[in-house]
Amino acid sequence: MSGASPRAQASFDQRVYAAVALVPRGRLATYGQIAELIGAYGCARQVGWALRRLALPSPVPWHRVVNAQGRISFTPSREGSDWIQRQLLLEEGIAVDEAGRLPLRRYLWVPPDVPPSPVRPPAAPPPG
Repeated sequence: MSGASPRAQASFDQRVYAAVALVPRGRLATYGQIAELIGAYGCARQVGWALRRLALPSPVPWHRVVNAQGRISFTPSREGSDWIQRQLLLEEGIAVDEAGRLPLRRYLWVPPDVPPSPVRPPAAPPPG
C-alpha cells in the first residue's frame, strides 16, 4: 500500500481488522485468505503490514493470522510480537513448536457463506 493516501490506508486497514475479527478462537487464517476475503486478492503482504500497525494489546485477534506455510513469521523486526503470537495461540490450544510451525490444515478457518470477491475475473462466456 505504499503511496496510498492515509485515508485509503485506513480504509484498507479497517477492512482487514473487520475480517480478522471474524476468525473464531482456536482457528487460524492466512494473510492471503484475509486479503481475498476483503476483495484484495494478492495483497497478503499488505494484510501483514496492516496487522503490524495495530497497537498492542488489541481486541482484534491478529495472532490468529499466519503465513500460508503454516508458520508464525519470526523476525527481529516484529519486536517480540512473534513470541506474543506464539503464546496467544498456545493459550487457545493450538500447538506451535519453537520454530513457529503449527498444524494449519487442522485449524484453518473456513468462513461461512463468503460472497465472491469483486476482484476475481468474470467467468468466460459460454461457447457459441
